[in-house]
Amino acid sequence: MLSVGGVLPIWGEDPIFAMKVTRSQTSLLGQVVAVNVLLVVATLFAASAAANLNLELRDQRSEFALLAFTIILILLVNILMVRRRFSPLEELTDRIEAVDPAQPSTFEAPEGGVGTQEVDRLARSFQMLLGRVEAERRRSGRLVLRAQEEERRRLARDLHDEVNQALTAILLRLEAASQAAPPELEEELGELKRLVNQAMEELLQLARQLRPTALDDHGLLPALATHVRRFASQTGIQADLQTHGEPDLAPDQEIAVYRVAQEALANVARHSKASQVKVDLDTSGTALELRVRDDGTGFDSLRRRKGLGLDGMAERARLVGGELVIDSRPGVGTELVMRVP
Repeated sequence: MLSVGGVLPIWGEDPIFAMKVTRSQTSLLGQVVAVNVLLVVATLFAASAAANLNLELRDQRSEFALLAFTIILILLVNILMVRRRFSPLEELTDRIEAVDPAQPSTFEAPEGGVGTQEVDRLARSFQMLLGRVEAERRRSGRLVLRAQEEERRRLARDLHDEVNQALTAILLRLEAASQAAPPELEEELGELKRLVNQAMEELLQLARQLRPTALDDHGLLPALATHVRRFASQTGIQADLQTHGEPDLAPDQEIAVYRVAQEALANVARHSKASQVKVDLDTSGTALELRVRDDGTGFDSLRRRKGLGLDGMAERARLVGGELVIDSRPGVGTELVMRVP
C-alpha cells in the first residue's frame, strides 16, 4: 500500500497488528447466523423450562429427539434464508472489488431481487460515486492538459522568437566577420555558420514538436498532414494519410487526437522497425476514429511494455470521452485505434 503526501496507511508499519485485526473480523453473515443460533437455542430451552419439560434421555427420548430435530430444522431454514438475503450483498462486494480504477465504467450493479432494496440502493450509490469521481477526474485532467499545452505554446514561442533571433544575430555577425577575416579563418568561420544553421533548424523542429503552429492556424487536418510528411522525410518510413469527412471538434479533442497520432508515429520510428505506416482519420460517422497501422515487428499487446507511452495516450483518449484500442502481435505489426464520440 502506497502512502500519499507522506501519510502512512491506516495500520502504520506493523503487519502483526494488521493481521490480528483481520483475523478478529468476521463476516456480517456469520455474525447474523451466530446471533440467530443463540436466540433460537435460548428460546427453545427457555420454553422447555417454562413448560417443565424433562429432557432426560431415559425418560423422554422421543421428546428430546423432537426438540433436537426442531432446533436443527429451524437453524437450517434460518441459515438458508440469511444466505439468500445476503447473496446480493456478496455479489455486489465482488463486483466492487473487481472494478478497474482506470476503467470505472466496467462496474455493473447486480440485478435486484426480493428484499434487496438496501443492496440496490448501495449499488446505485456506488455507481453514482464512480460517475462523480470519473467526471472530476476528467475535469481535472483536462485542466492539467490545458495548462501543459499553454506551457508548451509559451516555450515554443520563446524558442522561436527569442532564442532563434539570437542565433540569427550570431549568424549575421559571423557573415559580417567572414567578409573581413583573413583567408586562413574562412574555413573555421564557415564551420561556425554551419553549426549555427544546424542549431536553428533543430530549434525550429523542437518548437514545432512542442506546439505545431499549423494546429493553431489551420486546424487538425492540415497539422496532421504536415506532421505525417515531416515524419516521412525525417525517418525514411513511407507514411500515408487518409482522411474522411470534416472534423468538428472542440480544442481539447483536437489536441488529444493530434498528440495521440504524434506519439504513435514516434513509437513507430523508435520501436517498430517498420517500412510503411498508414494513418486514417475518419470523421464521417457518428464518432471520430483515428487509426495508425504499421508493418513493423509488433509486440504482445497483452503484456505491458515500458517506454511506449501507451498509458499516456489512453489517458488522453479517456479525458475527452474516447477510448484507445491497441492490437499488436510479434511479426505482424501494430494497429492503434482511437475513438472519440
